[in-house]
Amino acid sequence: MPEEAALSRTRLAKLIADGAVMRRGEVLSDPKAKVVEGDEIAIILPKAEESHIGPEDIPLDIVWEDADLVVVNKPVGMVVHPAPGTPKGTLVNALLHHFGGALSGVGGIARPGIVHRIDKDTSGLLVVAKSDRAHHGLAAQFEAHSADRAYLALCHGAPNAGDPRLLGTRGVSMESGNVIRIQSGLARHKTDRQRQAVYFDGQGRHAVTRARVLESFGTPASLALVECRLETGRTHQIRVHMAHAGHGLVGDQTYGGRRKPSPAALGEAAAAAVTGFPRQALHAAELGFDHPVSGEQLLFEAPLPEDMARLLSVLRGEV
Repeated sequence: MPEEAALSRTRLAKLIADGAVMRRGEVLSDPKAKVVEGDEIAIILPKAEESHIGPEDIPLDIVWEDADLVVVNKPVGMVVHPAPGTPKGTLVNALLHHFGGALSGVGGIARPGIVHRIDKDTSGLLVVAKSDRAHHGLAAQFEAHSADRAYLALCHGAPNAGDPRLLGTRGVSMESGNVIRIQSGLARHKTDRQRQAVYFDGQGRHAVTRARVLESFGTPASLALVECRLETGRTHQIRVHMAHAGHGLVGDQTYGGRRKPSPAALGEAAAAAVTGFPRQALHAAELGFDHPVSGEQLLFEAPLPEDMARLLSVLRGEV
């Protein structure tokens, strides 16, 4: 198959089974059929089937859109894809309404191609494919770790390159520019299936996070705004890695955000604002990739959502 057709082996097998593949005008229904030199194979691509997921009129912050893809700034509280616990109100529901039927289909179904996800209570940038061709091209970049993804996070403590505890933590090392590199395997927690956990010695999926302190707060420093860049993109990766390094994210009730900030270090108002922050303080701020069709290099940035921006203003003493 021509590469630009972007048809996977699974999709081709289904097309053969559905009688959409022909040789010399006759349907080829046996995937093991032998072909000879000179055979011309015709594949009739049917119109994309309607998705079982219903469209919903939910406002979206569209950062970029063309015929092949859309980049969305996802708000806090929105789930990306329907699941048993959240069958409605998701990003996919909203995108189906936004597209209004203008989808060439992914895998033969008129649906958005979700290439990567961010947690319900994490805000920020996502790219979604509108066609098979775009989906394959984007998925290949994320699989090769060539897409650029940077997150802003507010963590407990202020990671310090000279901290012997941090440097003594397994999987943690330092790189130039005061960048902290965290490398481990990530897999489901052995007793809590809702969580991910750090593993070593070949266990779990390879994961690498790089974190750099942008700003610290308190005297002594007890909180920090960090930029986290993903080399890989695993479930809850930043949240798990930062907690493993001893710097869990503010508001993260799953991975160590229950630490109480010090009023003596931050001041009463700032400490109260941190304690009352209702979600993990994590925002997907930057997303870069090569356009899967044109090859153009694209880079997008999304400002902090209102809740994180206000929390930082309180910590800076601006309000």
